[in-house]
Amino acid sequence: MDIIITGLGSVGSTLVKELTEEGHSVVVIDRDATKVENAVNNFDVKGVVGNGASNDVLEEAGVASADLFIAATTRDEMNILCCIIAKKHGVKKTIARTSQAVYEDLFSDDSELGLNMMVNPQQEAAHEISRMLRFPSAIKVDQFSEGKVELIEFRVDANSKLVGLALKNIREKFKSKVLICAAQRDDKPIIPDGNFVIQAEDRLFLTATTKDISAFFKELGWNKASKDVIIVGGSTTARYLCKEIAKAGISIKLIEQNEARARFLGEELDHTEVIHGDGTNQELLLDEGIDSADAFVALGNIDEQNIIMSMFANSRNVPKVITKIDQLSYHDILQKSGIYSVVSTKTSAADQIVRFVRLLGNKKGSGVKRLFHIIDNTTEILEFEAEKNFHRFDVPLQDLRINLKDDLLIAGIIRDEELITPTGQDVIKEGDSVIVVTLEEGFDNLNDILNF
Repeated sequence: MDIIITGLGSVGSTLVKELTEEGHSVVVIDRDATKVENAVNNFDVKGVVGNGASNDVLEEAGVASADLFIAATTRDEMNILCCIIAKKHGVKKTIARTSQAVYEDLFSDDSELGLNMMVNPQQEAAHEISRMLRFPSAIKVDQFSEGKVELIEFRVDANSKLVGLALKNIREKFKSKVLICAAQRDDKPIIPDGNFVIQAEDRLFLTATTKDISAFFKELGWNKASKDVIIVGGSTTARYLCKEIAKAGISIKLIEQNEARARFLGEELDHTEVIHGDGTNQELLLDEGIDSADAFVALGNIDEQNIIMSMFANSRNVPKVITKIDQLSYHDILQKSGIYSVVSTKTSAADQIVRFVRLLGNKKGSGVKRLFHIIDNTTEILEFEAEKNFHRFDVPLQDLRINLKDDLLIAGIIRDEELITPTGQDVIKEGDSVIVVTLEEGFDNLNDILNF
C-alpha cells in the first residue's frame, strides 16, 4: 500500500517504523529537514521537506496515487486541513490525529470533507487504561464485536490455581465460560490445544464475555475492578481518564504539580478530588492514602519519574499499577520490577491506525471485521463475518478440525448478539461472527482457515 505520513513527531515516527516493517511504501513529510533525513536514513522511505498542506509538497509526495494519507502533526487544525487538501488531490483514504474531542464530534467519518478517520492519542490511552482498571489482573484488554467479547492478556503467578492445569480440564474446575486462545512461554507464541498444561510465568490470552471474565477472575481469587484510584499528572490523558472512569462510580484522586492546571482541573472534573502537589513526593502519596488505593496510575510527563512513582506504588502493594512511558526501551525495566501494565500515547494511537491500515489492505470483499496482533506481532486474532460462500457451515468443530490449518484456533462464535464459547459440538452458521487465532498472516475471509 502507498502511504503518506505528514508530521514526524512521536506518533508519526512510530507509524513510519511499523508500516515500513509491514512492507508498505511510505513517503514522509515534515518541515524539519533533520527529521526527514533521519527517517530516510533509518527506514526505506522517501522524504519531502515542507508543509503537508502545500499543493506542491503533496504533489511531490505523490498524493494523487496514494492509498492513504496520515496527518500526524501536533496541531489538530493543520491535520484536518492536510487531509481535506490531500483528498481533493485524489488520495483514497485519510486519517487525522487530533487531541480535542470537539473536532471528532464535528468531523469524524466525514467523507464529504475528506476525513475517513480521526485518532486522539490521549483519548486512546485513556480508553486503554480504563479497560485495565475494569480487570486489574489483566495486563492488557481489547474488545471484539463492539464490546460483546473481551480479549484479556494476563500473567500466571507461581501460586495460581491455574499452574499445572491442562486446558481441557478448565471447564471442570471453573464454572465460568472462558477460552484460553493463545499463550506466550519463553517469549515464544503458542496456539494451545486441550493438552496444553499451564506453567508459572506463562502469558495467557483468553476470550470471554465481561461477565464470565469477572466470574473467572473471582474464582481465581484475583482482585475485583478498581474502586479507589490515585492518578499522578494532570495531562490531557488524565483529564479524559477521570471523565471516563467517574461514570463507573470510581473514587478518584488526581495529583497535579502545576497550581494553575490543578485549579483548572478541579473546576472541570466534578467527580474527582484534585490535589495540588508533587506526585513524586512519597510522603504526599502516603498522606493521600496510597496504601489503601486499589490502583495507581502514573501519567506524568517524564518517564523516569513515572517509573519511580510506579515502583514505589508497587512496593506499597497497590493491587494495580499502570505506567505511562514514551521511551519503550524502559518496558523491560518495568516488567522486571513486577509492573506489567504499560501505556504510551504514541503506541495507543499508532496501534489503532495500523489496525485500520491492515483492514484497508485486505482485498475487496474481505470478511475481516477486526484484527489484533499479539505476542510481538507473531500472532493474529481476527474477527470474520461468516459469509454465504464459506465451505463448511453446520459442521461440528470436532469434525472441522481436520480441515483447519495448523497453529489455528476458533476462539469464539457470536450469534444473535451472544458469544458462544466453542466446544467440539458447536458449528458455524451463516451470519455468525467468528474469532480466529492464528500464527499465519494474510487471511482475508473465513475460507482461509481451511486447508482446501
